[in-house]
Amino acid sequence: MSPASFETLTLARSEGVATLTLNRPDAFNALNLTLGRDLFHAVLEVDEDPAVRAVVITGAGRAFCAGGDVKDFADNLPRIGVLVKELTTYLHGAVSRLCRSDKPVVMAVNGVAAGGGLSFALSGDLVLAAESARFTMAYAKIAATPDGSSSYFLPRLVGLRRALELYLTNRVLSAREALEWGLVTRVVPDAELAGAAGALARELAQGPTRAFGGAKRLFHQSTWESLETQMELEAQAIAASGHTEDFANGVTAFATKRTPTFLGR
Repeated sequence: MSPASFETLTLARSEGVATLTLNRPDAFNALNLTLGRDLFHAVLEVDEDPAVRAVVITGAGRAFCAGGDVKDFADNLPRIGVLVKELTTYLHGAVSRLCRSDKPVVMAVNGVAAGGGLSFALSGDLVLAAESARFTMAYAKIAATPDGSSSYFLPRLVGLRRALELYLTNRVLSAREALEWGLVTRVVPDAELAGAAGALARELAQGPTRAFGGAKRLFHQSTWESLETQMELEAQAIAASGHTEDFANGVTAFATKRTPTFLGR
């Protein structure tokens, strides 16, 4: 599948980084079935591409993603359950693939992240936000419950009390507030967002990709495993790390006081 076959997003690859841009700017990149499907397939493609070692996800125009396309929902009320289940299948599939992927995922939140857009942004490994970015749940405004992973990530990131506040009151967080709450990694001036995200991703693309993936999986597993089970998983993962080319390069470079070159193998 070539990048040209995506109707509602663009996929560019350069220097080991895949940049995925949600591209329905007139609709604030709201998720309709076409964008959901495109997102799912683009994520599968970059996850399986051995040349891609880091991923950047951002939005075209003034929003990152306004969540589900509410106009679509209103137009399809008689079959809303079918529509929403198909849409969440695509969004949830994309989130699962990215969270389980070896490749670090940088979310570059360039504007409003609302509803499913907030959920998708939260699922990134590192989240950069433009100064003008805004974060809000928005689900209760249409009498909907959360989706897109936010009921998993929000309590883990900000605690149950704040997660409930965000959902029940639809509080809008500024980029700075989101940083203080622990929702985002760093806030940068609007004009510097794309450059900062690209530079960070290029740096990560030179890293030990398989170790990154193992660490991501360990951190996620730690949210439900016991201490002893988690330590066993750590022991197995670090032993597996020891069999990679990158580990051999890393320890040899350390011992000889030189900088290692990681190949993601």
